[in-house]
Amino acid sequence: QVQLVESGGGSVQPGGSLILPCAASGFTVDDYAIGWFRQAPGKERDWISCIGSKSVHHSPYYRDSVEGRFIISRDLAEIKVFLKMENLKLEDVATYYCSSDVYYTDCAGVMTGILDVWGQGTLVTVSS
Repeated sequence: QVQLVESGGGSVQPGGSLILPCAASGFTVDDYAIGWFRQAPGKERDWISCIGSKSVHHSPYYRDSVEGRFIISRDLAEIKVFLKMENLKLEDVATYYCSSDVYYTDCAGVMTGILDVWGQGTLVTVSS
């Protein structure tokens, strides 16, 4: 069974940092594109970052609002994808989800958000 599980959420002050792991089971993160999404209170879920499969050299992509502050990566064991978040802002408060689909090896499809596999989400709170 294909499954994704996020962790690492918590509460930080503005300017703080967090790392969110996304653990995969039932498939290898090296073979498919993996995306990170977030849903702020009262808003729709949006794509924020994606890392492509090995077939596209693991190309990373970022939404403008997080470019330069967030870094997406995968571990060498190919079972986890990480989202390193730095200089967190009040507007980053949201539930963060990782997602994938066995049809997509590059990020173009992942960015649509129409995906089969979703984690349960992890909450990130930024407050002073």
